[in-house]
Parts: sequence; structure tokens; C-alpha cells
Amino acid sequence: MNITLTRLQAFAVFVFFVFSAESQELTAPQDLIAKLKQSLEVSSQGQLQILAIKGTPLAEVYEIELNTGELLYSDASGDYLFAGDMYQTTDSGLLNLSSGTRQIRTLERIAEIPENEMIIYTPEVDVRATLTVFTDVDCTYCRALHRDVDALLDRGIQIRYLAYPRGGEAAGSYEKMISVWCADDRHKSLTQAKNGQNLPIRECTTPILNHYELGNLIGISGTPALIFPDGRLIPGYMDVDRLVAMLNID
Repeated sequence: MNITLTRLQAFAVFVFFVFSAESQELTAPQDLIAKLKQSLEVSSQGQLQILAIKGTPLAEVYEIELNTGELLYSDASGDYLFAGDMYQTTDSGLLNLSSGTRQIRTLERIAEIPENEMIIYTPEVDVRATLTVFTDVDCTYCRALHRDVDALLDRGIQIRYLAYPRGGEAAGSYEKMISVWCADDRHKSLTQAKNGQNLPIRECTTPILNHYELGNLIGISGTPALIFPDGRLIPGYMDVDRLVAMLNID
């Protein structure tokens, strides 16, 4: 069954915080915590780590956040776990409550990246919104989005690029992206690379693989991948007017 969530996604974080005020009171019992740690952390020899266990709007159902980015849910006994998203039914449709946890964690992880590791295009006017974009220089739709950068800047939207060579070190674009990130003028080199121009081979220490690993952790599988100010991850190209509408800045 395909579930279409439209405007409801924009309110996911808000609803998450509303429910958190109540659900955080449901502190996970110590015996449940110990059982889950044994089943997940110890049995996996530390490959799985529990980042958080917290209550949900459902009585005696707990959300478990793993270091892999996955969310699990457990009954109070810890005997049963299930994977998937938790939805709230509303008069307007279904609201994904699980997305709130993911969005907040995504924002936290993005905030840990120094901006000097990014390639940033900032409007001359006031910044009205910031999009963080995981990009690949050989990606057709990444190139289309890059052609829109000036129009986005004119609308007050800042673009912060992170590297995501599809396939990591094995990607055909990997060496090109090293040349971009090692350039004295990253902005110029990025535009040249996205225009298909050959760049001189450069070598330096880059954050490219760190960006790639982060992208995988937060669920990116293709480019461009847009991270909105509220932590939503939106895959694929969108034209300027649609981005402005989704950012709700007009």
C-alpha cells in the first residue's frame, strides 16, 4: 500500500514535540533497558548501539533508536520488537510520527559538520532559508539544481553543498569531487565540474567520504538529496517555485 503524505510532513516535527512532552514521562523501565541492550548490543558484539529509548503516544510501547539510523519499537516486556514507522490517523490522512525522531537526529548530525567543509552559496540579501544539499558532480539532476542556484539566491535561499559521490570511492565522480574540494576556488571548480569540464587533478585531505558515510546513515541513496531547515530529507530535483513553496517563505 502506498501512503501519500503531503502537507502533513511539514508538521511532523511539531507533532513530535507535542507528543514528546507526554511520552518522555514514560521512562523505560530498567529491566526493559537491560533486556534490549542484551538482545541488541551484546548479541551483535557492539555493532548495534542503542542511542535512545523513549516512550511513545501508545501506552507501554517504546521507541528504540539505533546507531544505524533505524527505529524499532518494543512492548513493555521487551519480548517483541517490530520495525517500521508509527503513524497517527487524522481527519486529513496519516501523519508519520517516526519522522520527527529522524529529522531531529539529521539536524544534529548536519550541525556537527564545520561549514568550512561545505561549499556554500549565500544570498547577498538576508538569508530566508537554508537548504543543505548532498550532491554528485556527474548527476544530471544535481546539475539541473545547480543551474537554479542564482535564482534560489535571489529568493533568499542559501545552498550548502555536501559531497555524495554515488558509490563512494568506486564512483566515477569521486576523483572529480576531490579536485573540486581541493581547489582554491571551490565555487568555480564545482560549477566547472557540473558543466562537464575537465579539472586538473588535485590531492589534499577532504571530508568527502565522511559526507558520504553521513548521507548513508541518514538514509540517502541518490542525489540530489535536500535537507530542509526542519530536518526533512527530500530526494530529487525540484524547481525553484516548488522549493520556495515547500520552504514557506513567500
